[in-house]
Amino acid sequence: MGQALSFALYGAANRVVRLHKPFLEPLGLTFPQYLAMLALLDNAPQTVGALGARLDMDTGTITPLVKRLEAAGMVTRVRDPSDERRVLVDVTARARAMEPEIRGVNAKIKSACQLTWEGIDDLRQTLDGLAHPVVD
Repeated sequence: MGQALSFALYGAANRVVRLHKPFLEPLGLTFPQYLAMLALLDNAPQTVGALGARLDMDTGTITPLVKRLEAAGMVTRVRDPSDERRVLVDVTARARAMEPEIRGVNAKIKSACQLTWEGIDDLRQTLDGLAHPVVD
């Protein structure tokens, strides 16, 4: 029974990533970059560490991702003046100009999956529960 859940989750995750691809390619974003941009558009600037924690990515994964976004002109990286060990990531004017298209991907996915906003919220809550289980 547990295998059935694991296979279903794996298959659904892969399908959702593939569904995003045609909507993200015109924006020049990969799926992980898209997630990073959503997090930054919601709350920027933020440290590389905070962004990695939000996306559940370790430093070895998030740093190259942020560097690629910087090379694409989507973000800037600067040392935190209050703590030189930290790097702050902020969105550029180019990224802000693309914000409607970036945020609009969600509605396209909703349509492709034939879900309602209520169905998406229910699914998100269920997945959040799986990702962050309550420990007794």
